[in-house]
Amino acid sequence: MTTAHTESPNPLLELSPRDLRSHTARTLDSARRRSRALTDAVDDEDLVRQHSKLMSPLVWDLAHIGSQEEIWLVRDVGGREPLRPDIDDLYDAFQHPRAQRPQLPLLGPAQARAYVTEVRQKAFDVLEQAPLEGRRLTEAAFAFGMIVQHEQQHDETMLATHQLREGEPVLHAPQPPPRTVGDLPGEVVVPAGSFLMGTSLEPWALDNERPAHETWVDAFAIDTFPVTNGQFARFIEAGGYQEPRWWSEQGWAYRHEHGITAPRFWRAQPDGWWRTRFGVYERVPADEPVVHVSFHEAQAYAAWAGKRLPTEAEWEKAARYDPATSRSLRYPWGDAEPDADHANLGQRHLRPAVVGAYPRGASPLGVHQLIGDVWEWTSSDFLPYPGFVAFPYREYSEVFFGPDYKVLRGGSFGTDPVAIRGTFRNWDFPIRRQIFAGFRCARDLRSDERP
Repeated sequence: MTTAHTESPNPLLELSPRDLRSHTARTLDSARRRSRALTDAVDDEDLVRQHSKLMSPLVWDLAHIGSQEEIWLVRDVGGREPLRPDIDDLYDAFQHPRAQRPQLPLLGPAQARAYVTEVRQKAFDVLEQAPLEGRRLTEAAFAFGMIVQHEQQHDETMLATHQLREGEPVLHAPQPPPRTVGDLPGEVVVPAGSFLMGTSLEPWALDNERPAHETWVDAFAIDTFPVTNGQFARFIEAGGYQEPRWWSEQGWAYRHEHGITAPRFWRAQPDGWWRTRFGVYERVPADEPVVHVSFHEAQAYAAWAGKRLPTEAEWEKAARYDPATSRSLRYPWGDAEPDADHANLGQRHLRPAVVGAYPRGASPLGVHQLIGDVWEWTSSDFLPYPGFVAFPYREYSEVFFGPDYKVLRGGSFGTDPVAIRGTFRNWDFPIRRQIFAGFRCARDLRSDERP
């Protein structure tokens, strides 16, 4: 008999219109508080400075957040008159590469702050009045969910810009929790079989997460935890960056051309590895997940370790599949929204937590810290699911499909809970190192290991 695979629905679908509006307003407000904190932490000179050609000035991100909110919520959903149509092109990410944005006639800090405040006031008016049904864009407040996720994604981008800025620390947060689990096996075996990948029920899921579809995955083993700094340091000390046999041709060429010899922000000292983290110079903690490594570095480490990177489908099955019920869960721990006991999210801490810090966040198969801490590189290209339909615009996902981008999963310590779930797909160029990305390894099973 064939097992029926299902996915868990989002509780948002059960809210009354009044409660849905209140929930949506709280998520919008939470995102704006974070945007303000990230931009108020520095002076106006820092706001307009480009701290790296890889990133926009912080003031661009702030006004871009307002521009997208105006276009989608005020104009489209609300049908209101445009506030600043003259700046649409300035804040169109497709028209101006990041390296060129400082030369544009951008809104200054005071103008940008006033603009996003005015837009938000009108967006709240629209939220109070717009019907949340009868139109796909507004069904279950999707457009508002899309915009709040967009803002939180740019907040994580701004957090990455803070990591690149020079000077004294301006961001502060408490330490993450310590390890609270005992010794666990280094890897977990995931049995062969199909599961329901993606989603058709998450009301705020983005187009590339849809639709849910049956996916077969062969049996494999996956690391219980992300690869740690200590493990990665052993790869370096074994000559991993000097040995081309561990690297792809593309990865080796990039490593050689740019002289990469360690994760970004690491420095070798006589007493070991040190790093710069948001303006703090500190010893690299051995038991934290490694962060600021490219896909190429992750792939090379995996080859050196006799393993490989998991595919996207393998990662999602390890994270969501519950063999007891044949359901695909919303999160590794179940269907409840993330809290401080489940995962390191939302900039609550300014670093990954040590491995073993979140036993309540483990998946039914026993894989830990799949959500939060570090984005995890997979071996998969960013491609559409069967039945994909671009919505509400092609530029969100469709234009990025292809072999140029690799998929990352799981979110980081800088990802807000509203912008991550078991189905969420991130993507980036395989050379990226400024993002909060790490990885875990997988491997094929020998015939004698197959369940």
